[in-house]
Amino acid sequence: MTFSSNRNIIRWIIILSSFIIILLILWNTYSFFQKFKAEERVKIKTWSVAQIDFLKNIDNLDEDVNEVTFHVLTETTTSTPMLVIDKTGEVNNSINIDEEKLKDSIFTQKLISKFTKENEPIKVILNDRVFQTIYYGNSPLLNKLKYYPLALLLIILLFAAVVYFFYRSSKIAEQNKLWTGMAKETAHQIGTPLSSLVGWTEILKTENVNPDYIAEIEKDIDRLQTITDRFSKIGSAPTLEAMDIVEVTKSSYSYLKSRSSKLVAFEIESPETKIPVKLNSQLYSWTIENLVKNAIDAMKGKGHLKLLITQNDKQVYINISDTGKGIAKHQFTKIFEPGFTTKKRGWGLGLSLAKRIIEDYHKGKIKVLHSEIGKGTTIQISLKTA
Repeated sequence: MTFSSNRNIIRWIIILSSFIIILLILWNTYSFFQKFKAEERVKIKTWSVAQIDFLKNIDNLDEDVNEVTFHVLTETTTSTPMLVIDKTGEVNNSINIDEEKLKDSIFTQKLISKFTKENEPIKVILNDRVFQTIYYGNSPLLNKLKYYPLALLLIILLFAAVVYFFYRSSKIAEQNKLWTGMAKETAHQIGTPLSSLVGWTEILKTENVNPDYIAEIEKDIDRLQTITDRFSKIGSAPTLEAMDIVEVTKSSYSYLKSRSSKLVAFEIESPETKIPVKLNSQLYSWTIENLVKNAIDAMKGKGHLKLLITQNDKQVYINISDTGKGIAKHQFTKIFEPGFTTKKRGWGLGLSLAKRIIEDYHKGKIKVLHSEIGKGTTIQISLKTA
């Protein structure tokens, strides 16, 4: 049996044991509640017997008998709220209830109804006739005990939530370490053949080769170097420098335009003036490229793609709009989660990576500004100006 299997078995044993312990605590609480409730009823019945004895001996001068009766009547119900209703329906006596409130007949009727739901009324029978009816509710202690299981469940749920989020955070941290390691290893592996390509390009320059071909190869080598640099930066705190976001955005956008289908109509609208923003140009360009590629995929390689840059006193906004299939409203935030994708092929990492670059590294915001099924989507990046 593997270590992973043993760990799963231990985990299930702990969960099952915790569940059994919770059930035992709840059952014990319920049993104690019922027992305490029964004891309170015995006390009320004892009080009713003492009430009958008092009524029978009200004119009796035997002080010893009256002393015992008075003791039961005054000491038996120290905290239980109780109403004594006579045969005419009037309040004959009350214990642990505000006398002023009882002057309101509506309040009294509601209280009787409440007590009846909590406990069965006790009838005081004198000379084979119902002389009085005792309505009583649960004592404050019994009410607290009644809500104890709910409080216990709430505490358990909160504890379980803390454990779950701790476990989930640990798993996410573990996954992040794995992805970071893979990214850095990818950058390392690309670096070796890339160095070789640079050398071969220098050799080609000495041969009778069309310079235009070499220029195109050098562009792709520069592109590979950029990708390598991006992957090597994952997991590390990037260096941010004040740069003109208009120029950086246009550069990334133009590169993709020159290498995309002619069926995609590219449009860019931006201010003529510079907008300084603290950026890591490599990672920011990666975000723009991811968003543009996603937009092209959403349009299935055919449509209109517009990039709009606007600003106010403190923020700059980059809107990327397409005429693709659109996104359902309930997926507006879900699309930025790692692994989420609507494509048949893909890891679902592009938008989650874009979110991390913009929000974690650049302290900005990225969101779906607007989307309509069958008409297109606009994704907005907002960053603070330098």
